Amino acid sequence: MSAPQRSTASLARRSERAERTRTERFGLVPAAATLLGILLIGPALAVGEEANPPRPFAVSERRDACLEYTPERRAFFGDLHAHTARSQDASTQDTRVTPADAYRFARGEAIGIQPYDDKGRARRTVQLARPLDFAAVTDHAEQIGEVHICKTPGLPGHDSLVCGLYRNFPRVAFFVMNGRYSLFESRWGFCGEGAKHCLDAAGIVWGEHRAAAEAAYDRGASCGFTSFVAYEWTASGHDGGHLHRNVIFRNEKVPALPISVMETGSMAIGLWERLDRECRDGAPGCESITIPHNSNWSSGSAFTSAVTPAAEITAEETAIRARYDRLVEVMQHKGESECAMTPGVTDEGCGFEKAIDHQNPMGGEKPNEIDFVRTALKRGLVLEPALGANPFRFGLIGSTDTHLGTPGLVAERGFGGHGGAGKPGSLALEPGLPDVAALNPGGLAVLWAEENSRDALFEAMLRKEAYATSGTRPELRFFGGWSYADDACAGAEVAKAGYAQGVPMGGDLPPRPEGAGSPRFLVSAVRDPHPEGGDLERIEIVKGWSENGVAKESVLTVAGGDREADVDLATCEPRGKGHAQLCQVWTDPDFDPAAPAFYYARLRENPSCRWTQWACNAAGVRCEDPATIGEGYEVCCSGEVPPTIQERAWNSPIWYQP
Repeated sequence: MSAPQRSTASLARRSERAERTRTERFGLVPAAATLLGILLIGPALAVGEEANPPRPFAVSERRDACLEYTPERRAFFGDLHAHTARSQDASTQDTRVTPADAYRFARGEAIGIQPYDDKGRARRTVQLARPLDFAAVTDHAEQIGEVHICKTPGLPGHDSLVCGLYRNFPRVAFFVMNGRYSLFESRWGFCGEGAKHCLDAAGIVWGEHRAAAEAAYDRGASCGFTSFVAYEWTASGHDGGHLHRNVIFRNEKVPALPISVMETGSMAIGLWERLDRECRDGAPGCESITIPHNSNWSSGSAFTSAVTPAAEITAEETAIRARYDRLVEVMQHKGESECAMTPGVTDEGCGFEKAIDHQNPMGGEKPNEIDFVRTALKRGLVLEPALGANPFRFGLIGSTDTHLGTPGLVAERGFGGHGGAGKPGSLALEPGLPDVAALNPGGLAVLWAEENSRDALFEAMLRKEAYATSGTRPELRFFGGWSYADDACAGAEVAKAGYAQGVPMGGDLPPRPEGAGSPRFLVSAVRDPHPEGGDLERIEIVKGWSENGVAKESVLTVAGGDREADVDLATCEPRGKGHAQLCQVWTDPDFDPAAPAFYYARLRENPSCRWTQWACNAAGVRCEDPATIGEGYEVCCSGEVPPTIQERAWNSPIWYQP
């Protein structure tokens, strides 16, 4: 069987597995009982050798061994960024989906979302065409207790003026409540002395999150779905920029409460130090990573000091930063953060899905190059000699940042919005597009792992064997070494050769053998076989390096190329041919053994209709006939957003160090 055939067969098996998962019905234990079980049996879950057969990764939990285990690893698709009604901002947009509902949705069940009628019935129903393999509900740690108090009669503070505002004028309360914690990082008086009332309430909600994750997690041998206990730490920079991070825990051993900005202040060093104290050193078996997201809206702060606003990174913070920020979210609802089309940039791929922060008047009207991932990767090479370590040696993932409780809802056709910073979900059925036109459905996180278990997937995050997609599900592999044969793509087992002779995405090139020339990279891609996917157009390799302390980059097409495919905008039917698979062994023609460097692949599909074009067509808009351009659909013909999109994927880099 050829490599493409093996990859296609693997996709078919995964599709079959997903369909099985969709039809299964797992009994959900009531939240209180599940939480009690966690608290009572938690200590017994410390793993022993008898719990599982040997694995090449640390096993931290007791569960059935997965029947489907692949030593060369498989691609698992998921979403590590989703908000439910427990997030203050989502709740003020009338999101009523609970964490348990969000996991049901991720596993393939249909759920109702806002707006609701006067009898509380959802006026929209959504369902994934394909379930996810894994997901994490990441509600904002900030104000989860306050929201619970305001929604629960009888609790201390429920009758406060602030809670009355929340219940009667939720969108006004959104700005008032967020303004206080963003500007002053302090709680309201109704929280009580030492914030006891709000912290007690936060514990109740955190218990619900833990229980929902446990109930959704398939600990059986089928390993059909993995959930992670998680939350979002939501800080703002001195100039209003986003410094947000998702905190993902390895297993069910987590701190007693999610650590919020109220406890840490707005600088990430406070979060990491608290995670050290309350998780790594304070809770046996607790392990976590942090994932910066939406750096394109960080106003120059995401990749500068985590100790002093707007300052350069110091050696003191480098080690702890590198330990926690293992991954970066390069694609989500609020735009793509790979690279910016700033003056001098020649990579036209950097023009993809750039959404300016329309909520932050200090954020500027144009992208700031320092906010983008590729710039951070290059700066890491330049900073490393002085710091003693690279603070930006991170991998790449995507996710949605949905505020409707719908992880993985990334299809362009029929996209109904994500709420949050976009059009409020409660207004999605009002005239016009269901979301802000510049925003998008978001992306997916993909992890290469031996099996679909928490430990296997978390290990993939730690070693950064991960990649991001803009929503479709192509399979992308990337290996680096010194001795891949020119015909490695013709072999039956590309992955086996990739691991045997080098390192996968996220790794460091082995030391250069004596007499060796340039590094060689083995990159392969297989198209998403689902109708939501598209033919592949090309694979590009992005190289960044430091030359005498100056950061440089190049982007080269190494497989495929422009085949003049396009789209019939009236019907959204694709026109022209693409590739079902691409594979190439590539040697860096400009390798300098003295220059530290990184390499990653960017896969691009053929053009397809963007979500806005699908929505404009569905509304009957024809730009040549002004009478068809209804209220709220002016953007269909204004040229403000492109009518097509080239879905893509970005893998974690491989680094070379002299």
